[in-house]
Amino acid sequence: MKTARHEILRYPSSRVGTLDIGQLALRKHHIAGLLELDVTRGLAEVRKQRSQGDGLSFFAWMVKTIASAIADNRCVHAQQGRGHSTVVFEDVDLSVMVEKVVEGERVPLPLLIRRANEKKAEEIHAEIQAAQRQEVRDESDHVLTDSGPSRAAMRLYYALPQWLRLRALRWAMKSPHRRKAMMGTAIITSVGAPGHLPGWIIPKSVHNLCFALGSIAKKPWVVANRIEIRDILHLTVLFDHDVVDGMPAARFVAALAARIQRGQPADPAAAGGRGRDAAGLASGQGTASFGPAASS
Repeated sequence: MKTARHEILRYPSSRVGTLDIGQLALRKHHIAGLLELDVTRGLAEVRKQRSQGDGLSFFAWMVKTIASAIADNRCVHAQQGRGHSTVVFEDVDLSVMVEKVVEGERVPLPLLIRRANEKKAEEIHAEIQAAQRQEVRDESDHVLTDSGPSRAAMRLYYALPQWLRLRALRWAMKSPHRRKAMMGTAIITSVGAPGHLPGWIIPKSVHNLCFALGSIAKKPWVVANRIEIRDILHLTVLFDHDVVDGMPAARFVAALAARIQRGQPADPAAAGGRGRDAAGLASGQGTASFGPAASS
């Protein structure tokens, strides 16, 4: 019997971490919000700033906008503490995924943007660009941050069997302070691009709060009782139902939608102070549906 012609490819060592995170994410009780948001004003604002010579991308603009919304509704990025308690952090530390070449393959590596709520969108854009230029020399560069693990620690981690790696990760993530130091309080990923294939991405993550930017498509949209062609972003938001209840999650989504569709990622202080609940903010015209999260 002839063996079918085939090729065996070894995946980069960095993907070992992806496999482990996928296993741990199965234990999360995420609920998903599938949003359609009008980002016409946001895209125009980014183009305007670019024309003025400012370095900015739409993704960095979204990171800033999301960080400001979280800072104004801090309960949504709370972490589970000991016993029946939650820890609500003041700072919004966001993980974003940056595509890099590792062992000849293009793979996503995490970049942790600390205190994103206190930074300008241009500063966030500069951090992402610096991470894109950073050379991946060895395993210590698989986490794109100055405070990442050492090369020896990463090599030891990759050498362990998965059951032992998972045990180590579970121990590390028991502490909300260690979780925040390792991976931040929320994650934002983007796998879509402008085009004609509208749809949502539903990721898997160990983070309590996750955002996935899907495609941007031109659609007919009602603006001031008129139908116009607008740029519509498909955004997925995952909440850990063990930490956040449905009503606070819905209020946060309404506040985030309003902020995005206004096209102005205002700082929390300008919006009325830190930690303010979102109930008083006007809802945007975006549409949303909620349901249990499933892998894409």
